[in-house]
Amino acid sequence: MTNLEKNRNAKNVVIDELKDRLGRAKSVVLVNSIGLTVAQDTDLRNAFRKAGGIDYKVYKNTMINFAVEGTQYEGLKEYLAGPTAVAFSYEDATAAAAQISKQLKAMPVLEFKASVVEGVVYDAAKTLAIAEIPPREVLISRLLGSFKSPMASFARVINAIAEKDPSEAAPAPVAEAVAEAPAPAAEESAPVEAAPVAEEAPPVEETPVEEAPAE
Repeated sequence: MTNLEKNRNAKNVVIDELKDRLGRAKSVVLVNSIGLTVAQDTDLRNAFRKAGGIDYKVYKNTMINFAVEGTQYEGLKEYLAGPTAVAFSYEDATAAAAQISKQLKAMPVLEFKASVVEGVVYDAAKTLAIAEIPPREVLISRLLGSFKSPMASFARVINAIAEKDPSEAAPAPVAEAVAEAPAPAAEESAPVEAAPVAEEAPPVEETPVEEAPAE
């Protein structure tokens, strides 16, 4: 096998690896990591490993170009300038961006280039905004908390009323509600039917009295 064939095979291995990771990822983040010290690079990789569900590796731009061709990640081509490190998130779409964002203060040379989240391409500024989105588990927990809070308050009020000594006065809110309730209207007595008026007897016709003939 010639050196050319060996190089071609090596490139194919890298491209296949990239395609495999792209196919499984929920999001991909491109980073300019030039200037990182060995210690900083190690810290960054450890952070990804601890978070879980993230792969991170530096690739040549030509390899990335081949791998994204004809895929939803093709829009990343315009951001492939200079050294490029790629972070793949397989579980939480915001995980890689969030971990990188946490390291920016300690590693000011680290810069976002672009990202693709669920098929949509974002530039550096929007990728930074995505990094601030809480993880999916946190969002779900907050949502459930918003549902439970009103129900818990309602349950406490009901329990307090149920456990209260009946001999005691009703709680203020209940007493006020009772006091303000309009008094029930007195039951209306059944209408008394008027006695039927006796029908007037028809007038008696007077029989004319014939006058006696004069004697």
